[in-house]
Amino acid sequence: MQVQVNGEHMELPGGATIATLIEHLTLAGKRVAVEVNEDIVPRSQHPSFTLSDGDRVEVVHAIGGG
Repeated sequence: MQVQVNGEHMELPGGATIATLIEHLTLAGKRVAVEVNEDIVPRSQHPSFTLSDGDRVEVVHAIGGG
């Protein structure tokens, strides 16, 4: 299936979840916010939220600073 991640087209296996995508992007264990089709998906739903062909995903990782 094909999704758009941060404006870039990406091919993922069917049934991929947000957690799968985060691992694929090597962001596992980091603080990230994920939006799918302009809706924020809570972190608690990342393992169970299945992506669909054509979804638009934005992944933002938090960077600390001061």
